[in-house]
Amino acid sequence: MLEKINKPNDIHKIALADFPQLAEEIRQFLIESVSQTGGHLASNLGAVELTLALHNVLELPQDKIVWDVGHQAYTHKILTGRKEGFKKLRKEGGMSGFPKRSESDCDAFDAGHSSNSISAGLGYVRARDLLGQNYRVVSVIGDGALTGGMAYEALNNAAELKTNFIIVLNDNNMSISKNVGGMSSYLSALRTAESYTGMKINVTKNLKKIPRVGTALVDTMRKTKSSIKQLIIPGMLFENMGITYLGPVDGHDMRQMMRLFNEAKRVEGPVIVHVLTEKGRGYEPARKHPDQFHGTGPFDIKTGKALSQKKGPTYTDVFADAMVNLGEEHDRLVGITAAMKEGTGLVRFEKKYPDRLFDVGIAEEHAVSFAAGLALGGMIPVVAIYSSFLQRAVDQMMHDVCMQNLHVIFAIDRAGLVGADGETHQGCFDLSYLTMMPNMTVMAPKNAWELRKMLEFAVCASGPVAIRYPRGGAYLGLEEFESPIQYGRSEVLYRGEDLAVISVGSMTEICEQVCRELKERGRRPTFVNARFVKPLDTALLDELSRDHKLIVTVEENVKNGGFGEHVAAYMEACHPEVRVLPIAIWNRFVEHGEVGSLRAKIGLSAPDILDAIEKYEEQQ
Repeated sequence: MLEKINKPNDIHKIALADFPQLAEEIRQFLIESVSQTGGHLASNLGAVELTLALHNVLELPQDKIVWDVGHQAYTHKILTGRKEGFKKLRKEGGMSGFPKRSESDCDAFDAGHSSNSISAGLGYVRARDLLGQNYRVVSVIGDGALTGGMAYEALNNAAELKTNFIIVLNDNNMSISKNVGGMSSYLSALRTAESYTGMKINVTKNLKKIPRVGTALVDTMRKTKSSIKQLIIPGMLFENMGITYLGPVDGHDMRQMMRLFNEAKRVEGPVIVHVLTEKGRGYEPARKHPDQFHGTGPFDIKTGKALSQKKGPTYTDVFADAMVNLGEEHDRLVGITAAMKEGTGLVRFEKKYPDRLFDVGIAEEHAVSFAAGLALGGMIPVVAIYSSFLQRAVDQMMHDVCMQNLHVIFAIDRAGLVGADGETHQGCFDLSYLTMMPNMTVMAPKNAWELRKMLEFAVCASGPVAIRYPRGGAYLGLEEFESPIQYGRSEVLYRGEDLAVISVGSMTEICEQVCRELKERGRRPTFVNARFVKPLDTALLDELSRDHKLIVTVEENVKNGGFGEHVAAYMEACHPEVRVLPIAIWNRFVEHGEVGSLRAKIGLSAPDILDAIEKYEEQQ
């Protein structure tokens, strides 16, 4: 069956009786492909039948499917003719692991972050209606993404709609009991039957015409009806907002879903179709351990075990161990995560101190303001969130934490380039948005030892402190340099003259190679570990100005608003005779690929930095 799917809408040529075989073939294809390339497996295995049912009742690309987060859209990619692209899934120059408009007209919205699909879908609907066009809009959102407040803002706005807008709630929470059957299916069909909805509208209009008592009678009937429905219908939250609720329906029964989707298309207004799916369905290791197969590297299909074994601790491991140790010393230390306990390493802290770990769900804004309240209440909160996801809470950091100068610690994982997940996940902007915030202290460790020491420093500090560290293996080099951390002071690793290289966090290992090569070329560079991005170590900059002509800063952040620009601005104001060469990511989004290759592509490898220094000096 899969050989018949080569372009959008080829699914319409498949007989309904063959859909189960097609679903099985897609699952096997996904397992085999992802086992070789890595990717998001469990969520995609759970959404196979759901995607088949949607594509069967829609006509793409005219109709629009907006995927929330997008890590469940692999089947959608297959059905829109991108099967061959899985050979280079998430590889540099290959197919993205998320929906991407530049890849296909069938991708209606670029995805990667959570809880925005209803907002984007609603925008499509309003544009469609204003332009007098005629197409379907479907937003697919998971139960996890529905914890994000933005989803409820969009639902509240969507309730005013008088035209069709379909929202599919993909509920893959395995603790939810099966809630399907005759009554649910019957009520869903009854509420959306044209005869019933038409009668309901006419009865309401006629009752309201009755003098004096008409409106009150309608209100009474609504209250009575709502009370009865509370007993038998599980979707009252949505119904009370003015959004029709259909379901729940078995997310692996394609005929039921197609019937319900067709009924949803007849609703004149917003409608939620509640679909129950199972993460990892069809592959036992992923079904039993969906967290491990949410985002996975290449693995052995028979055992489910990763093919590449981890070498040494990651920065996340170092952070996790440090939190456990500090938790014993400081009984007011608490951890906060936004649905990423495993990813941020806070599972270990929770096992040791179960009452002191708070998982707030996919709700980064809430996580930060919640931390502000904890700090005011006398606790020491550590908010552990990936760099690209923390962007979602910039206002809360600025207004609720920094404005009140509260002692909240931000452990910013996945800072800098992260690789295969691409533009939506590269943590290349945090230094820019963090350093603009008054009262915020921003730090970046050079190696594993320094991350532990920075966390200890932050716990005993005052005011907001952010520590940003990269994904992957923790650098274990330069262990001989362990000078105590002093507020606002950099660490001079070795002194030279004429040329100084200042590295920020994750770039220290590469800058060490650069300085080694400069020495081999007969230069005597000064090598500095910045440690603090904010505040700047202006005392060191003043000192360097005496016997250095060029300062080179190197950071894994966009150039605009980054460390290098701050250094350049200070030197221009105070020591204009000293030149500054900021080496950073130009103001751009970085696509997916292997981190080392991406660094070379954007000028952050050791040879690129050496070439940049040489060319700059030749031009002066």
